[in-house]
Amino acid sequence: MFTKVIPQGHCVIVERFGKPVRVAQSGLRFFLPGLDKLRDVRNVWADQSNKEGIFIELTEQICDTGTRECFTHDNVKLLVDCVYRWRITDPIKAVYEVDELHKSLKEAVLGEIRSFIGKSELNTVLASRSRISEAVVTVVSETVRRWGVNLTGVEVQELKADEATQGAMLQQLEASRRAEAIKLEAEGKAFAVVQEAEAAKKAAILRAEATSESIKLVAEGEQAYLTMLKETLGPEEAAKVLIAQKTLDVYKQATSDPAAKVFLPLSALPPVLTGEATK
Repeated sequence: MFTKVIPQGHCVIVERFGKPVRVAQSGLRFFLPGLDKLRDVRNVWADQSNKEGIFIELTEQICDTGTRECFTHDNVKLLVDCVYRWRITDPIKAVYEVDELHKSLKEAVLGEIRSFIGKSELNTVLASRSRISEAVVTVVSETVRRWGVNLTGVEVQELKADEATQGAMLQQLEASRRAEAIKLEAEGKAFAVVQEAEAAKKAAILRAEATSESIKLVAEGEQAYLTMLKETLGPEEAAKVLIAQKTLDVYKQATSDPAAKVFLPLSALPPVLTGEATK
């Protein structure tokens, strides 16, 4: 019997006659010499996900797809770089159900990313990194679960177009900003015109109301004055006084210009002003 200390977060696969029989977890483990053989995965995994070739890592691992070229539905070339997180949940499936686990996992992630981008327009892709991650995790998880792997997340680290496309996008952005600025300026001018019109409308209403109120007050004053004259002088004399007053008002208006000369005979004056009314 021989022993092996398996590090924390690792395990080993025990084979008998070339067939896996169990998975030994971390700690001090005992094995039967001649029967038990610890599977060495270096020939398919190189130095990834294992220590000393036999200790398989069970902790979450992070891998980078590297920068790859993808084409959108509108035939724009994009450079994409993603990081994906995963862990082995079934070591036996991870070793025996798939050839070159790490390469297959990377190609599965890249394949789904290319598929998503190839079905989408450029603007949709650039604005939906989170949707790319969700779609890749959802689809690829179904595939890698058969390999004893759990894909826990995908993050798009880099997503950019080539220089020609970036220049065109920059021009489009500048044009959009100019158009928005022109629109805002036009809206501001229109708002100012409306405000001025509203102010002029309110001013006209106030002037009209003031004129109406003034006319009303003058009429009420004249009515009160006429009533007082009637009560004091009687209707006939009150009428004569009013006629004389109106006549004087007309003369005053006619002679308001100092440069103008107006000659009026005494016969044009009302009797109440000449004294004939008292004779």
